[in-house]
Amino acid sequence: MREPYREILVIDLLGGIGDLIMLLPVVHGLARRNPGGAVRVLTHEPGAALLRGDPAVTRVLTPCHGGAGAEREAVAEALAARRPDLAITTTRYDGIPDLLAASGARCVTDLWRRPPPDEPVGERYLRILLAEGLLRPEDARARPAVRLTPAEIAYGERTLARRVPAVAARPPVVLITDAGMDVKRWPAGRWRGLAALLARRGHPLLTPDAPPKRGPAGGAAEGAVFGREVAVLPGCGLRGLAACFAAVARRGGVVVGADTGPLRLAAAAGAATVGLFGPTWAGRYGIGSGDGAGSAELKGADLQGLPGCPHRRPTAITEQPCWWTAECPLSPAGPACMADIPVAAVVRAVTRLCAGLPGLPDLPACHPADDR
Repeated sequence: MREPYREILVIDLLGGIGDLIMLLPVVHGLARRNPGGAVRVLTHEPGAALLRGDPAVTRVLTPCHGGAGAEREAVAEALAARRPDLAITTTRYDGIPDLLAASGARCVTDLWRRPPPDEPVGERYLRILLAEGLLRPEDARARPAVRLTPAEIAYGERTLARRVPAVAARPPVVLITDAGMDVKRWPAGRWRGLAALLARRGHPLLTPDAPPKRGPAGGAAEGAVFGREVAVLPGCGLRGLAACFAAVARRGGVVVGADTGPLRLAAAAGAATVGLFGPTWAGRYGIGSGDGAGSAELKGADLQGLPGCPHRRPTAITEQPCWWTAECPLSPAGPACMADIPVAAVVRAVTRLCAGLPGLPDLPACHPADDR
């Protein structure tokens, strides 16, 4: 490795909270390998909040407006304010790589490079930067971590203590029913069935507060409406939510959800996770299991619905016919891949993780009608 870089600019303007969380090991690795260097990160709200207060990050930048060209303008402003010695970006649209190249900095503008379908995205970032000489082999084993302050940790403990009995038969389970995109939604009936089974087994249940979704006709969209057996966490921003997840982790609990930013946030806060994967391929986007570097350290299970779907494109998910509309070519009732994950598989995964067992057994084939 060369002498440490003094000014480092990291850009993630893909728009998703999960996208930024997958990049956290890169940010932390660059800070370790360049002691005394300034690490600026340009990203979107609300994910930017996760980096404020992070000791590895010197400054967090965000686009000034939400209109067309805002991201390119933000990159140009960041370059004009301080010319970086090293610039790294996950974002390749709107000529952003060309702007970076013209700055004279050393640039890594393609963290994709024709990826294989079964290499996790975050691990690919690390391996590419390792090959570029910007990280060391031990960095390739790093996992996303959100760094909380003592006050935030105390907040999470207080919040959970108000909602979880001091003496509970089993560890708490958080159910994240909001999927961000309709194509990633697990059917509402499955969520209710899962809650009923876990409650009967003695697990305290929680769910994050979320604003109601609106359906296409302006009415309320279908959602998993729980009964009193599921306590609601207060709206507390991403850092507050991460603190609650960390408190769940300290109680040996599990967080269940689809492939979304909040589930990745739970893992980054130290919680075991059960990921429900349908349109995205768990081998590439998995959170809690995989075969890549450091996978033995992961705490979780990724359940893949309909693994043989002929329309899934693991390395080009936005080109799938279902991605933007949630209109499934295989089922008029909604995404067949999500419906293919049965409640029984999720319960088994939660039970095994709560017991602290290191691995998960092979799960039987999932069928849409199997809710047992």
